[in-house]
Amino acid sequence: MTQAVPESVNTSTLRKVITAASIGNFVEWFDFAVYGFLATIIAEQFFPSGDPKVALLKTFAVFAVAFAFRPLGGIVFGMLGDRIGRKKILALTILLMAGATTLIGLLPTYASIGVLAPLMLTVIRCVQGFSAGGEYAGACAYVMEHAPRTQRATYGSFIPVSTFSAFACAAVIAYALNATLSQEVMASWGWRIPFLIAAPLGIVGLYLRMRLSETPAFQSLEAQHEVAHAPLRETLKSHGGAMCRLGAFISVTALSFYMFTTYFATYLQVAGGLDRASALLITVIALLFAAAFCPVAGRFSDRVGRRATIATTCLLLIVVVYPSFMMASSGAMGLSIIGVLLLAVGAVLSGVVTAALLSETFPTRTRYTASAITYNMAYTIFGGTAPLMATYLINETGSNLAPAYYLILISVMGLIGGIMLPETSKISLGDAGAPTTPPLASASTLAT
Repeated sequence: MTQAVPESVNTSTLRKVITAASIGNFVEWFDFAVYGFLATIIAEQFFPSGDPKVALLKTFAVFAVAFAFRPLGGIVFGMLGDRIGRKKILALTILLMAGATTLIGLLPTYASIGVLAPLMLTVIRCVQGFSAGGEYAGACAYVMEHAPRTQRATYGSFIPVSTFSAFACAAVIAYALNATLSQEVMASWGWRIPFLIAAPLGIVGLYLRMRLSETPAFQSLEAQHEVAHAPLRETLKSHGGAMCRLGAFISVTALSFYMFTTYFATYLQVAGGLDRASALLITVIALLFAAAFCPVAGRFSDRVGRRATIATTCLLLIVVVYPSFMMASSGAMGLSIIGVLLLAVGAVLSGVVTAALLSETFPTRTRYTASAITYNMAYTIFGGTAPLMATYLINETGSNLAPAYYLILISVMGLIGGIMLPETSKISLGDAGAPTTPPLASASTLAT
């Protein structure tokens, strides 16, 4: 039976939905951003070594390990979200994420307790990864299940807006701390401030989420007694192919996103020779541009369709990634900004269309489970390892442009998987995941 989905929705309600969904997403990515921007300081505090490159590799390794728990979190929270509802799980994920982030700001360093310091950091990062596994896909589903069908990417684009805004805020705070505090003070206690900010943000986010009602689509499932009792089994049995195809494209989203948001600030310092303050300033400019560009990308995707957006994204990245890395390694501020902005366009397009596809590809019964597993597997393999792989490739090849070739390769893979997906931009979410016209059929045939 087809579930009810909103063709129009009260603007005030939709605004509250977007705000509540976005603030939790903001907290999630704010932490990951801070960790990346302060990677060199964290390396000094938790992984002291005679070789700074080795310490940095260990720091990014912990960054990657946290992602290993995201698929597990996606499975657990996804199944719960499909069984008891989106709202309750989103309240739980923001509580876990904000609490774990705050604890990082309170951790003693290696100089205080030795090897226990990096061990505790790793454990807390794993908790963050677990909770993050249920956050993004759930937030996207929550917004999409409220949004009108012809504007899902437009309204859904505010989830990526919160993502890029979180990175921008983290970069601004990191930049301000570096600009106002001495290196000694920054190493002593200054690095803790951004992590402690998560506490009040989490409280606000939890309050907003608890005040909202469940989505119309899930309420309809409950009313019809069609809630999935074994969403994981049903997901793997019925949607494995779709998960693989979508996962191939989300791999591009994950890699381009983390190359742009997390790794580039380090790349500008290591390959371009810029100081930390200059690298963070460039990153802030690019992130603000990305946040502003998200709604434009959403309207573009709603107009041309999902498959056209996928093709545009992958081809654009294939073309611009090499010059982007070249300019970013030049050491010149102007060229570095242009290089980062080139990569930002591809990262934004892929992020916005992914937010829509996560809900449009799967049915309401198993949407949370299927989208969370697909999203988190791709982000674990290609997103969480992005800074580590980029650093490793540069060290092994001796070429600062090695990460560019890696992103080109994944973009080709993503293009192949993405164009095999059906067109979903105009379908009702109640019909999502149903048998479709073969992937190579025209968009006009698929848009029903």
